[in-house]
Amino acid sequence: MIKAVVFDMYETLITLFESPLYFGAQMAADAGMEEGQFLEIWRATETDRTTGKITFEEVVESILRTNGCYSEEKMELIVGRRIRSKEEAFEHIHRDILPMLKALKDRGILVGLISNCFSEETKIIKKSVLYPYFDAVCLSFDEGLQKPDPAIYKRCLEKLDVQAVDCLYVGDGGSDELEAAQRVGMRALQAAWYLKEGTCQPSGRKDGFRQLESPLDILDNI
Repeated sequence: MIKAVVFDMYETLITLFESPLYFGAQMAADAGMEEGQFLEIWRATETDRTTGKITFEEVVESILRTNGCYSEEKMELIVGRRIRSKEEAFEHIHRDILPMLKALKDRGILVGLISNCFSEETKIIKKSVLYPYFDAVCLSFDEGLQKPDPAIYKRCLEKLDVQAVDCLYVGDGGSDELEAAQRVGMRALQAAWYLKEGTCQPSGRKDGFRQLESPLDILDNI
C-alpha cells in the first residue's frame, strides 16, 4: 500500500528549460571571462556546493578574484541574474503539478522531496508555491548528502515515518536517482512530462522504468 510519494525537484516538479538559462557559460560572459576559466573552478566545487560546504556566492567571488576580475558590480550582476533565473522556473510549472499534489494530499498520501541543490536554489525552493505541500524535505545543501547516496533517501523515509516498500519515488532520472531509489526499496517511476530531445537536461528516457507522461498519471500508480 502506497503511503507516500517522494519527488525530485528539477525537471520533475519544475523545469529550468522553459525560461532563459543562466549556467556557467552565461555567468562567464557576464564576468568577462573565457568560459573554460570560469568552469574550471565552478565544476571543481560542484560537490561542495551541493552538500553545503560552500555557497554559490562564495564560489563566484573566488572565481572572480582568482581570475583578477572581481568587482561588486559583477558580483551583484551574476548573483542577481542567477537567482532570477531560478525563481523564474517556478513561473512555468506544468499545469497539472499543483492539482496532482493537492489530489495526493486529499487522499492522505504523504509527500516528500529529495533534491540536489545549491545554496541559492535552497532558499528559492523554501519560498516557492510548492513548499507547503511537502511533509518531509531533504535538500542536499542542508543535509550534507546528495543523490544517489542511499543515506539521503533513508533520511527522507525516516522523516516521513514510512517504509521504502510503501513509497513511490518520482524523478526525471538525473544523478542515477531512479536506480538509487530502487536499491533502497522504493518503487521508482520516471517523470517524462518535461523531457525534451536536444537539450542539456540531465536525463533522457530510461529503459527499465515506467514513464509517466503527465503528473496526474501518478494517481493511477497509488
